[in-house]
Amino acid sequence: MFKHPFSFEGRIRRLEYGLTVLFHWLITMGLNALFGKMSLYDLMTLKGVMWLSIVLPIAWFWFAQGAKRCHDRGNSGWFQLIPFYGLWMLFAEGDPGPNAYGEDPKHEQILS
Repeated sequence: MFKHPFSFEGRIRRLEYGLTVLFHWLITMGLNALFGKMSLYDLMTLKGVMWLSIVLPIAWFWFAQGAKRCHDRGNSGWFQLIPFYGLWMLFAEGDPGPNAYGEDPKHEQILS
């Protein structure tokens, strides 16, 4: 689990995506508690630079994991931008067997 978390290649299962959602939610709540409300002006201060240095890698991780979950459903990673599609990705079963984006991660886990 969490092999190549910043890569947009491959497929992941619902559990890994669910843990990604939980991780993202916890980090977001922590950042809100730590930095509080930020304005556009705050982004040009040291506080803003620190905030961006944390948020940008987390956003990359979030979109990479979302793209891989879309791939497990046989869709392009861009599908994650559709409103409420993230909920669908949490609960819908992935495509059985290999698809255009790689091997079935459920099958790979059974073999290892």
